[in-house]
Amino acid sequence: MQDFADQIFSGSSDNSVESKKVKTEVAGFEEMDEAFVKSGISDDKLSLLKDLQLNVYIELGRTQMQIKDILELERGYVIELDKLASEPVDIYVNNKKIAEGEVVVIDKHFGIRITNLYEASNRLKGLY
Repeated sequence: MQDFADQIFSGSSDNSVESKKVKTEVAGFEEMDEAFVKSGISDDKLSLLKDLQLNVYIELGRTQMQIKDILELERGYVIELDKLASEPVDIYVNNKKIAEGEVVVIDKHFGIRITNLYEASNRLKGLY
């Protein structure tokens, strides 16, 4: 390869083109674990994140209100949200939507049944 570069940059006035053999090799790559390729994150990196505490919240719906209307709220007032009762609620972890679910009542307590979980690689993006 160096001989070829020397020929190009030698500045010789000879305009003839010589054919020279260039030594080449096939590139070798390590085999990648299929799970690593799909998720885009290795198990070592993920294990470091398993002990982290993250904020989880459920969004039932949204609405816009003026401050004066918020200040007038009293016990028993009903606030209309932009979602229907039959629509799924959004589940967020650290402000990133990771799933959708439906509200359930278990022994007088509210809960969420996850109905749609986003792909793992999309869920992990932006969490760390």
